[in-house]
Amino acid sequence: MIKVENLSKSFGSKRAVDDVSFSVERGEILGFLGPNGAGKSTTMRMITGYLPPTAGVVKVGGHDVAEKPIEAKRLIGYLPESAPLYTDMTVEGFLGFCAEVRGLGGADKAKAIDRAIEMCFLKSVRHQSVDTLSKGYRHRTGFAQAIIHDPDILVMDEPTDGLDPNQKHEVRSLIRRMGQSKAIIFSTHILEEVEAACTRAIIIDQGKVVANGTPNELKDKSELANSYLVSINGTEAATVREKLGSVIESAKVTIVNDKPPAVLARVFPKDAGSDGALGQAIFSVAKQNEWNVNEIKKEQGRLDDVFRNITLSDTQTG
Repeated sequence: MIKVENLSKSFGSKRAVDDVSFSVERGEILGFLGPNGAGKSTTMRMITGYLPPTAGVVKVGGHDVAEKPIEAKRLIGYLPESAPLYTDMTVEGFLGFCAEVRGLGGADKAKAIDRAIEMCFLKSVRHQSVDTLSKGYRHRTGFAQAIIHDPDILVMDEPTDGLDPNQKHEVRSLIRRMGQSKAIIFSTHILEEVEAACTRAIIIDQGKVVANGTPNELKDKSELANSYLVSINGTEAATVREKLGSVIESAKVTIVNDKPPAVLARVFPKDAGSDGALGQAIFSVAKQNEWNVNEIKKEQGRLDDVFRNITLSDTQTG
């Protein structure tokens, strides 16, 4: 549904987006992840046709956004980072205006308003002036205008920015429901958002795509993926490090805590795909040495580790 090919954007001598390519199909929710200034919002604006690219092509529903902008934009619902609202209108009046702009009238317009209000939980403020709404309700109203015409494609820039935890949960749930039948892409710098709502994620840094995969695939790139935490009572940290370091399946051993009552060690695998062999070897060493083991726990990778490792050079030099 969305196909981005070799997309670039320059502002003077600055390359904000640099040869970016990816696609999003119906039923996919793509998280566009990156630090501030990485090029996320610029890419969103080019996808929706609000900003022309310096180079490259964006196709939406098979339509080239540059050559057939009207046909492409009909398929898109767009929620910019700070969605503009007409504050002198009521919620219903604003959504009615948006529906008319999208070519809806009569019974179709009324149904579209009712559906958007129900999906975005706006019933209690339906007749309220937009300028009297809380930030959360304003954000929901912006979301409602993006879906008023029931688009096949949703493009959202920081859709939960500034919302409280309950409101974020509601928006993520709404995205997951709509993602079953639409192609959705949203930008964010919030890592938990990717795990909570996305089927796939792209990390962009300094205008370039540096990672692309499912949340689990990205977590597997973490150094912590498939490592083991071992908690042992009554044994010196040096002994634990020596014995666990001798395990042929281990790459290295670090001591996380050496203070009584328990030594806590992390054992890293030589082969990330060892499929439990390291855990079995750790158990054997513990049994042979008659250690008083509290826990042997296999670690999952962490998105924050992957994100930091990929983007850290930018923050160090900036």
